[in-house]
Amino acid sequence: MSAAAAITAADLEARLSGLRSIGLSAAGTNRLAWTPEDAAAGAWFSAQAAGLGLIVSRDAAGNRWAVPDRPGPWWAVGSHTDSVRDGGAYDGALGGAAAFAIAAAARVPLAVVSFADEEGARFNTPTFGSRALAGTLDVEDVLRRRDDDGVLLAAALRDAGIDPDGLAAAPPALGDLRGFVELHIDQSRDVAGEGAPAGIVTALASRLRARVTFDGASDHAGTTPPEDRRDALAAAARLVVAADELRAAVDADPPMRSTAGRILVAPNALTSIPAHVTVWLDARAADPAALDAWLAAVNARATELAAGTGVAIAVTVESRGAGVTFDGDLRARLRAAAGDAPCPDVLCWAGHDAGVLAPRLPAAMVLVRNPTGVSHAAAEHVDLGDAAAAATLILSTLEGLV
Repeated sequence: MSAAAAITAADLEARLSGLRSIGLSAAGTNRLAWTPEDAAAGAWFSAQAAGLGLIVSRDAAGNRWAVPDRPGPWWAVGSHTDSVRDGGAYDGALGGAAAFAIAAAARVPLAVVSFADEEGARFNTPTFGSRALAGTLDVEDVLRRRDDDGVLLAAALRDAGIDPDGLAAAPPALGDLRGFVELHIDQSRDVAGEGAPAGIVTALASRLRARVTFDGASDHAGTTPPEDRRDALAAAARLVVAADELRAAVDADPPMRSTAGRILVAPNALTSIPAHVTVWLDARAADPAALDAWLAAVNARATELAAGTGVAIAVTVESRGAGVTFDGDLRARLRAAAGDAPCPDVLCWAGHDAGVLAPRLPAAMVLVRNPTGVSHAAAEHVDLGDAAAAATLILSTLEGLV
């Protein structure tokens, strides 16, 4: 077989241009799942597929498929088109555009998949579609979740044309895949630090998201003496600092990471003592045992704080992933396809759909160099020449497999 065709930066730009404007504002990109912007991204997906003669469908979880007009199972490429709030233009979108470029250039039949609600930004349901497909989604739990406006996820699914009662029927569609490869912007400077346009992901770090609620009592900020206060925000502040200090104390190599990424306060008034606070904590580690140690320490500190402040504190784990190692044969094939070009192995600290599928079928990821490391922000940027090199690497690898 002759060498695979090279994918160009111009091809990626042409495909991205139709998606980039959807949900774009001065603050960043907003394409949250199950919204009109999400539906517009679906229309972009369908148009891209039609241009390649691929057949479009949605599975029971709302994942979008573009498949060849012949029986499967197929090797697939893809990512997602939803975003975080005020996110960047490349997270997910770059992988979706590259997937169509790869399928267009391939001399073998490839499918393209865009996973639903990968970010989980609206209902705190990260990797929703891929987890439903893999059979690891807690359907009963997620359907009860509400967004900031009080909308139930079940209702949002119905409005988007997805039957919430059918979520449990998603896993059989996984049988249509022989394997999956995802291209994604590097959300760190790890690949850039190696002086390479792209890197091959060895594994995803373990991660968890926890919601911590603080229930105190509201009162007058001026007239209430310190000994009579049950200040929920003061207790939350102490736990946020403690969580960071406890993270630094965990023995982990490489060191684990934790973040207090979101806080809600009520009443949010200048002269009132806060009565109710919710804090979301994000923690990641190469070894899941490090997360266990950190979470146990956070729970112990929460118990101490509750006793000392009179504020009721509850820690609830909302999602958790044990981390995953990607398919060794696929990684070896990617490395062989790279030849003499630099293509380092990297540990990825973010969660991705490919990682959700990896325990069920052969899967791999290629990260595109991000010189600044900025992601989940409007300033996110990659050189499309680097992305084209990464896409060509995937193309060459998959043509050798089919």
